[in-house]
Amino acid sequence: LGPNGAGKTTLLQLVLGWLKPRSGVVRLHSKPLSAYTRREMGQTMSLVPQSEHISFDFSVVDYVLLGRAPYLAPLEQPSQADEIIALEAIETVGISHLAYRSATALSGGERQLVLLARALAQQPKLLLLDEPTSHLDLSNKALLISLLKRLNHQGVSVLFTTHEPEVASQLADHMVLMRKGKVMGAGDAESVFD
Repeated sequence: LGPNGAGKTTLLQLVLGWLKPRSGVVRLHSKPLSAYTRREMGQTMSLVPQSEHISFDFSVVDYVLLGRAPYLAPLEQPSQADEIIALEAIETVGISHLAYRSATALSGGERQLVLLARALAQQPKLLLLDEPTSHLDLSNKALLISLLKRLNHQGVSVLFTTHEPEVASQLADHMVLMRKGKVMGAGDAESVFD
């Protein structure tokens, strides 16, 4: 939790292994990130970016199927089982009615839900989200919060960035309060808010 420019996205990039820490080691399940292959990382964690430009005229289903890439060999086509997983992810985020529409023709909020469906199609154990509510209207924000709570209760760890204290208060068990690249407080959400 923190204002724009606080270092929240940088923290996510460290967790993903996209950036290397200046000191120390980032560990996942007690193993350093360097011990994982890219395929293992893709099968363990997924990212919902703050925004993403969709360059090609994919249908929503085809775009969500990209989340199955860590489970496929190079140039391997998704199987029927992969398509079922993608359609279930689309249903989970509540956009089944958009499944066969062009992903480029969607609103910003709808695109955000497509990005979430793609991440869920990876079947992650750790779901990373960068400002996931920034493009959502109130009803989709409530849907997302409910969905993230449900995923967490199903055993998916959720790590998200936000500048919205009300979102953090509804979701977070643990919180890191950041400002200008510094940790201002960390711990259970209630004590950090206090």
